[in-house]
Amino acid sequence: MDISKETIDYVLSFSEERDWKQYHNPKDLALSLSLEAAELLELFQWLDSDEAVKKNRDKMREELADIIVYALDFAEALGFDDLNSLIMDKMKKNAEKYPVSKAKGSNKKYTEL
Repeated sequence: MDISKETIDYVLSFSEERDWKQYHNPKDLALSLSLEAAELLELFQWLDSDEAVKKNRDKMREELADIIVYALDFAEALGFDDLNSLIMDKMKKNAEKYPVSKAKGSNKKYTEL
């Protein structure tokens, strides 16, 4: 998986060119992220996972793209320019909460390990 700088720049300029950045405050972007995630989740409603993916894979691709675009806009709005360190910092915290020795093969929350 890979998102190039060119793609990120295009996503951010897309909104800028349309003068949509005026609407891109953290609250509204967080709401939009949640709504798009709910649209992705809706594609699984009343279906088992395999059936949902088989039936809705193309729609899932579009919803995931919407989520990623809003996540990039959210990062931009808050000045989170270094996405690599943002992700790695969180993964380090996750590694502390979920050490392999306790979490491997388990779906328990860290408070239950």
